[in-house]
Amino acid sequence: MARAVSTSRKAVNTALAWGVALLIAFPILWTFLTSFKPEPQAVASPPVWFGFDWTVRNYVDVQNQRDYFDYFWNSVILALGSTALGLVIAIPAAWSMAFVPGRRTKDLLMWMLSTKMMPGVAVLVPIYLIFIQLGLLDTRIGLVVVLMLINLPIIVWMLYTYFREIPGEILEAARMDGASLGREILYVLTPMAIPGIASTVLLNIILAWNEAFWTIVLTTTNAAPLTKFISGFSSPQGLFYAKLSAASTMAIAPILIMGWFSQKQLVRGLTFGAVK
Repeated sequence: MARAVSTSRKAVNTALAWGVALLIAFPILWTFLTSFKPEPQAVASPPVWFGFDWTVRNYVDVQNQRDYFDYFWNSVILALGSTALGLVIAIPAAWSMAFVPGRRTKDLLMWMLSTKMMPGVAVLVPIYLIFIQLGLLDTRIGLVVVLMLINLPIIVWMLYTYFREIPGEILEAARMDGASLGREILYVLTPMAIPGIASTVLLNIILAWNEAFWTIVLTTTNAAPLTKFISGFSSPQGLFYAKLSAASTMAIAPILIMGWFSQKQLVRGLTFGAVK
């Protein structure tokens, strides 16, 4: 029997939830408001909250200085390309760990996940030299591979968790019906894990879209995504807060919109198998 919750308790919980939500969203809201301020009001102290002169001049200047859509399409290609390549590698890997487990499977998973804790600068020099030798510097192909390798441990880990929730007897029945390994993965396993795969795809797109270190270091112009677009508005002559805020708003808006419309699928996938 469910425990009754008093009205006052509900009000307190709601107020706390809104407080946490506003605290998390405050930097985004502040960046959005600053992007519409004239530069003197953007750097004013004490800060001007709402009584400022609204202007879209910052967005016009940003677009005139750098073509936003060139950087935008690079971000789209890098995010989708690294995600697709990661799934091609991660689905068979997660299948083998989930349904043909060895004694060291969990140790291997922990080792893979631990690589995410390594600072990127630790392997910057060898990767940079490899990129120069192979001619991959400032190329989309090179960045797709790097972003895929960075996020591959998380993709494998998440897919392994989802695959473990699928009864192995179903796959055994498919084998008895004559399904090959490829057909078993493609036509039986993958459709059953669609919620988990969808949430993995969404999370990986967000991670790839927001990756700044490697995309700034390994690009100049040709393959530069929106993270490079933002960094271009910090110059030795000064930090232009209003223009920087406009560039940041233009860079994060697509991923925020995608996250808003896909939040139900993301939550569904992240909680897949959590309730028996």
